[in-house]
Amino acid sequence: MNATSPPPIPDTLSREAQAREAHRVTLIGAVIDCLVGVLKIVTGWLVGSAALIADGIHSFSDLVTDGFVLAATHFGRQAPDSDHPYGHGRIETLATLWLGSVLIFVAGGIAWASLSRLLTGDPIPAPGIWAIGVAVLSLAAKEWIFRYTMVVAKRIRSRLLEANAWHSRSDALSTGVVLVGLIAAQFGAGWVDALAAIVVGIMVGQVGWKLLWESGRELIDTALPEADQQKMKSVAESIPGVDSVHDLRTRSVGSHVVLDLHIVVAPRLTVSEAHEIGNAVSRKLREAYPELADVTFHIDPEDDSNQIEHSLRPGLPLRQDVEGMLDEAWQECSVWQDRVALDLHYLAEQIDISVYVRQLPAGQTLDTAAKELRDASHELTWVGRLRVWQGPGKG
Repeated sequence: MNATSPPPIPDTLSREAQAREAHRVTLIGAVIDCLVGVLKIVTGWLVGSAALIADGIHSFSDLVTDGFVLAATHFGRQAPDSDHPYGHGRIETLATLWLGSVLIFVAGGIAWASLSRLLTGDPIPAPGIWAIGVAVLSLAAKEWIFRYTMVVAKRIRSRLLEANAWHSRSDALSTGVVLVGLIAAQFGAGWVDALAAIVVGIMVGQVGWKLLWESGRELIDTALPEADQQKMKSVAESIPGVDSVHDLRTRSVGSHVVLDLHIVVAPRLTVSEAHEIGNAVSRKLREAYPELADVTFHIDPEDDSNQIEHSLRPGLPLRQDVEGMLDEAWQECSVWQDRVALDLHYLAEQIDISVYVRQLPAGQTLDTAAKELRDASHELTWVGRLRVWQGPGKG
């Protein structure tokens, strides 16, 4: 039995609040990126510092990506619709992929220009105290943006916002490297400035590659870490009525996680009881992992984890065909003609049969009635355990 656990009631206000919070922190970062970028480029041009100009370009790359993050968080946080039943989280994933690509492109430009300058040996004048002061101010501003953005990203569980925070942190780190180069140039080691710009390019490229790698893994439906999967399995198996769990699969969709799993329960439970056990598993998993957006469970009456997929094996006859074949085999048996209910249990590649009657035929016991039916159906190889019960039946 397959079932998708009922999703929580959509909280439109919560989605809107999350989007507003993401937009607010991104806009604040964009304003600071703009001011810091202009300040670094102008100062770098005035004092002749390639590293400071490169760092200013890096700040403007933050500004461009801030705009993209605004659009992606707006559309990526929209509720599921008929065309996107799993939501729009992959919009954030694609935006993160684009963000990583931009960073690598910027890194290549910075490193190439600075390497050329280093090889040509162009003289680099002392930058002066103002350039060093700008670098210190920029470093403090970008570190503040990183911490503020990361707090919001964790609160609203946004990978894209978290990536943008690390983008800001990369700018802060690169500014630290630039600061070292500026101080060295102030004391006559001008070549350190160009070397610092190359290091900045390498650092930016590393961040870009990390974003590309993580978003690419998400797009190919890479599972959560093994430790998380084992914890989910333990949570599911802690629910009363669950014998075991197998075929647990996870994948990420933006800031959310999609999970499906097979739950083994006692083989003769009613459909409704087994389904409610699955619902209990789903509720417990959602409590333990709030990022779960969709949980699909399959109820198994026995552990088939090491067997070929059922749909690839020859199937057993369904109830309509079963009753037809039993009618033919048991047409002379009174206990079959007097039945009031019939239960079928598909277990171990056979069908266990329980026949319910209100009254047994004269001269028969439950055991002799069952033997009569078993003897009459010996050619039906799919018949497993066969029992006759006296009473109102379970149907």
